[in-house]
Amino acid sequence: MISLIKKLINPGLFLVGLAAVPSMSLAMDATEIVQRSLDATYYAGADMRTKVTMQLVNPKGDIREREMTMLRLNGVDGEQRYYTYFHRPTDVKGTAFLVQKFTGKEDDRWIFVPAIKLVKRIASDDKRSSFVGSDFTYEDVSGREVADETHVLIGEETFEGRPVYRIESKPVKPIDYSRRVSLIDKERWLPLSEEYFDLRNRPSRVFSAVEVESIADIWTITARTMKNLQTGYRTDVTYQDINYNSGLEADIFTERYLRNPPQQWVK
Repeated sequence: MISLIKKLINPGLFLVGLAAVPSMSLAMDATEIVQRSLDATYYAGADMRTKVTMQLVNPKGDIREREMTMLRLNGVDGEQRYYTYFHRPTDVKGTAFLVQKFTGKEDDRWIFVPAIKLVKRIASDDKRSSFVGSDFTYEDVSGREVADETHVLIGEETFEGRPVYRIESKPVKPIDYSRRVSLIDKERWLPLSEEYFDLRNRPSRVFSAVEVESIADIWTITARTMKNLQTGYRTDVTYQDINYNSGLEADIFTERYLRNPPQQWVK
């Protein structure tokens, strides 16, 4: 249990007819493309509520499963609130995360561990650490700022039948990866694949959008996976009962509801 707690602590483009005029897609700035992708992935709707099933798969194929409810509320100027409540397994049931995202400064993160009835603040520099022992990081779950990386448009291609931009992004500050290559859907703006490279420029992790659906006219990734190419582990995530614009209130995203979950929203 102690080791598990440590893991929890450590939530339409078109071509212009004249050949002399470049296409709108080629004229787009890579940073703008990435920003639009972040908006589509992490900011769709005014709020969101979803049930999440996460499977942690080891190289032998053994599976550990977690079930949770995730709530998100958008604020002003890019600020956000996330609340995550764990239903299963029993040893983490009642565990809750709270994330307050800010623009231009580090996010605030808290965790409530019911076994010791403790609310603990998570260090801001832990955003690249594992999210509940999975192959996703905290940042993968709640997103990053476009200015955290520099971005270059490498080209345009077709990926699994979808038109995509190929973007290379490099962290502005030293971090656990040297670069990230993304394939971003040119019409839906969602990332369909992301490949991370370690500090020696070796492939380290690969993100894949397994299923994409239109929910309330919003294109949404409903199944995704993250593979660790160096350890052989992977994490599969599916989202069910996705609801946008449910009318979530800001007071849900407070320390009070870490200890006493808002049953109306997490049941």
